Amino acid sequence: MRTNRAVPLDRTEASSPDMHHETALADPIVSVDTLPLEVAVVVPTLNEAANVERLVEKLTNVLAGRGWEVLFVDDNSPDGTSDVVRRIARTSRHVRIVQRVGRRGLSSAVIEGVLATAAPVIAVMDGDLQHSEDALPRLIDAVASNDADIAVGTRYVDGGGVGEWSALRVSMSQFATKIGQIALRTKVSDPMSGFFAMRREAFDAALPRLSAIGFKILADILASSPTPLRVAEIPYQFRTREAGESKIGARVIAEYAELLAEKTIGRFVPVRLLKFLMVGGLGVFVHLSVLWALLTAGNSFMMAQTGAVVTAIAFNFFLNNSFTYADRKLKGWAVLGGLASFYAISAVGALANIGIGTWLAGQNERWWVAGVAGVLVGAIWNFAMSSALTWRK
Repeated sequence: MRTNRAVPLDRTEASSPDMHHETALADPIVSVDTLPLEVAVVVPTLNEAANVERLVEKLTNVLAGRGWEVLFVDDNSPDGTSDVVRRIARTSRHVRIVQRVGRRGLSSAVIEGVLATAAPVIAVMDGDLQHSEDALPRLIDAVASNDADIAVGTRYVDGGGVGEWSALRVSMSQFATKIGQIALRTKVSDPMSGFFAMRREAFDAALPRLSAIGFKILADILASSPTPLRVAEIPYQFRTREAGESKIGARVIAEYAELLAEKTIGRFVPVRLLKFLMVGGLGVFVHLSVLWALLTAGNSFMMAQTGAVVTAIAFNFFLNNSFTYADRKLKGWAVLGGLASFYAISAVGALANIGIGTWLAGQNERWWVAGVAGVLVGAIWNFAMSSALTWRK
């Protein structure tokens, strides 16, 4: 039987209205839990300071009688989320903080949180109070009983729901869910859910293959597992955010698309290379547009071609910096050094392009074969060297 020992409080101190909120947190803060660690709840956060205390209260209630801890993995939130967690953690052994500086992303935050705990069962939920903590014990029990490797909180089975979402958001979510099910070849009704529990062994097996891209860590785990996972689905009602701001935006959608690409075609061709080639294709359009404009303005071909090359390389650099290498984006003065190195790499790539194309043309190859071969060699050189030098990890 599970038991907790608690240090008694002087209840006279909590009689005033001003102390009401502190009273609600009093038991979890002074509780001394001597139970073996059973479950860790990993909560990735960014600007969730207004929600931390209430979430700790809710977890304390639903996890009473268990050996548990909650790890807030905070991406150095400007609103002081880490400070709020530390204040609570000083007097509560259930609460821990992992503060990340210079790194962003929900999926990578969850991975670091899991690696920072020894718990045999890991639960993951958002810090915005939209995930119903009432479903958490059922998620944990489904995994702890060994009935499932992973238990998913789902909005799309009987008993689940999306709350007060607009019709547009419901349609977008359903479309993204369907695409995810097809691309990841899974029958899970809510592969985009951020609310689930899993056995540590299931996570460890998937870890070497995880992409850590974007916000959809569940889909990443399902697609990265070397063997099919036994999945239990637990319905829950998605709640409306009470404080803070939603993180949903164009970046989230783009990262979800990248994750799906990584887990499908990425098995054969690196997705980053495909993004680099896409940017290069746009660069060709920019090159030709600038060349035409400069020639129309009366410049010589050499001057126009030089201007077009310089402009196209700069265009490729800045777009790659924001799109292809968004996770390694250069900022501040590093942009100037990166641009200079990208110019140098592209110059060598251009020479390789010309050299290979000319050599193949001399071997009586068709002109278009020589041209395409030169472009491919130059592009692969640019990608490899810019990854290693301009946007090195």
